[in-house]
Amino acid sequence: MALEALDTGFAIRLGGRAILTHSEGTPCFAVGRGVPHVHAKLGHFDVSQEVIERIALAHVEGDGDVLRFAEAAGKPWLLEATVSSDDEDAEIALTALDPALNRLWLRIPAEAGEHVWGGGEQFSYFDLRGRHFPLWSSEPGVGRDPSSALFRQVEAHRKGGGGSYAHTNYPQPTYVSSRRYALHVDSFAYSAFDFRHDDHHEVEVWEIPAKIELWARPRFTELVSALSARFGRQPPLPEWLLKGAVIGLKDGDNSFARLKAYEEAGVAVSGLWCEDWVGLRITSFGNRLFWDWQWNAERYPDLPARIAELRERGIRFLGYVNPYLAVDGPLYAEAAAQGFMVMRPDSDEPYIIDFGEFDCGHVDFTNPAAAAWFADTIIGEKMIDFGLSGWMADFGEYLPVDVRLANGESGMTAHNRWPALWGKVNARGIAGRGQTGEMMVFMRSGAAGVQGHCPMLWAGDQAVDFSRHDGIGTVICAALSAGMLGNAHHHSDCGGYTSLFDTVRDAELAMRWAEMAAFTSMMRTHEGNRPRQNVQYDDDPDLLAHFAKMTRIYAHLAPYLRRLSQQASETGLPVQRPLFLHFEHDAETYAIQTSYLLGPDLLVAPVIAAGKREWTTYLPAGAAWVHVWSGRTYGGGADVTVAAPFGQPPVFYRAGSADSALFDGIVAA
Repeated sequence: MALEALDTGFAIRLGGRAILTHSEGTPCFAVGRGVPHVHAKLGHFDVSQEVIERIALAHVEGDGDVLRFAEAAGKPWLLEATVSSDDEDAEIALTALDPALNRLWLRIPAEAGEHVWGGGEQFSYFDLRGRHFPLWSSEPGVGRDPSSALFRQVEAHRKGGGGSYAHTNYPQPTYVSSRRYALHVDSFAYSAFDFRHDDHHEVEVWEIPAKIELWARPRFTELVSALSARFGRQPPLPEWLLKGAVIGLKDGDNSFARLKAYEEAGVAVSGLWCEDWVGLRITSFGNRLFWDWQWNAERYPDLPARIAELRERGIRFLGYVNPYLAVDGPLYAEAAAQGFMVMRPDSDEPYIIDFGEFDCGHVDFTNPAAAAWFADTIIGEKMIDFGLSGWMADFGEYLPVDVRLANGESGMTAHNRWPALWGKVNARGIAGRGQTGEMMVFMRSGAAGVQGHCPMLWAGDQAVDFSRHDGIGTVICAALSAGMLGNAHHHSDCGGYTSLFDTVRDAELAMRWAEMAAFTSMMRTHEGNRPRQNVQYDDDPDLLAHFAKMTRIYAHLAPYLRRLSQQASETGLPVQRPLFLHFEHDAETYAIQTSYLLGPDLLVAPVIAAGKREWTTYLPAGAAWVHVWSGRTYGGGADVTVAAPFGQPPVFYRAGSADSALFDGIVAA
């Protein structure tokens, strides 16, 4: 039993170390009451609260594995905790003994020099230590840095749209500590991680959660595997995906002619992704889609025949879907007539959400019949049966809190849960057609448990620039943070997505992004929200030739990716890995978020700043590293600077790797 009684309290020890401690002077739990205040607009949420009371539970008494907590001896019991554990894992089941309590604070001892990772998918900081992270699913914002011009432009246009370093599509109340333990809060309520204190971490939850889960392992790889076993694992990547890039075009029937030009330029192609297969809606933000999830024959005439022709050439067709239905589309009328929509709290009418110049209803996935209808009719019939081999399963973050749901759940807890429900609907539709592992579905929103339903994350809507908090570099941080929690596969919009005001994609950014994307689980382009104002990969022969080379490198690495993908399905280890996952002894690697390991042997340090023709990166101690392009071998444990012209991203492999011949072949790909 990991629960150890002490003179003034208790400790929970796992793996030979104290993870959680309590004494009268330093209580681990506090409870209280609070009133939330939530304002939502276009996926951005202003969340605050009025704290009515916070009570530190200093007094504890135990009876075997059951602990009861009170403010002081003789005061009423307020919280009960039942501890179950073995040498490596523990669960603390919690019960509020006063039904009015709706807040919990948990303090965990911290150490000097400790590092912390996780929190879902984080874009600005991989190492969370020293900062506060509210965990609420939302649009991440555009700019995300108050000092940036783009942030100020967005805020002037719509206050709150600029976001912050902590805003994310995918929050998850789970973290991994360099002390080699992991903690998860089993709750979808609003929560927050506070890692700003030298001697403790604090977790805040806006309910009394069902339980706190703890894992301890001697190695980080084992911790990641334990978490992925808890939250679910992804199937191996479909074989067809590894043939090359998925080309994203939203140009109607002209997309097929443009794809042919890509092929003639030597681009290795695995798929054509046309998100506009459902039709377009033009707004002030840019080209949006018509949110009714079925073939738009006017924009894509003869699409079934086109899909069949592509498949004969070994190319798959992918589309787009999200969990909302435009009120001016026929599927909304069908769903509303059957009572499948999220409802208003004050009337028997669907809750209508403004998505920016058009209105939508929200299918209620807490209604089993509605979830089954979406999975079978939309995912199964209108997408898989139609011929799609994958799609962007977009959004999931917009559920308002003042809603009426079929299962009676509060919007305050359903909101963060929704991305997992959305992923489950997609997975159910795929499984119903016997296509699990063959469809390539990618999501930007997430929640605990989405890992078992979503085969691929994508990093959402980055700005088309090199900015520190919203540009190309954020997708590395996103992949590493999500990967620590069992999301094995990750990729991004090649070239970025969001173009507003004077922020537009240029050829340099497009090339640097392609160089990074070639060394990820999936290589996929996106024309962005304003295609005509931004550079596209087929705009210029030299740019297209550079892109073609990067796609051939991705295809060349297929044998390596295939093994990593299989390993991920068996162990949960991500394809993109933080350096410390295989170099635990080298503390210099613990906070690095600008480079990563692709599997155990390939180190990728993409150029993520403008105007650079050489690049400096750290090589972990304990191995020698071969620079792919020059063949020069470097010792580990130090920074190295290498030439980084376009077409030669800084990539190194571990000397002596069994895949050395494959890695040497990158040059000729």
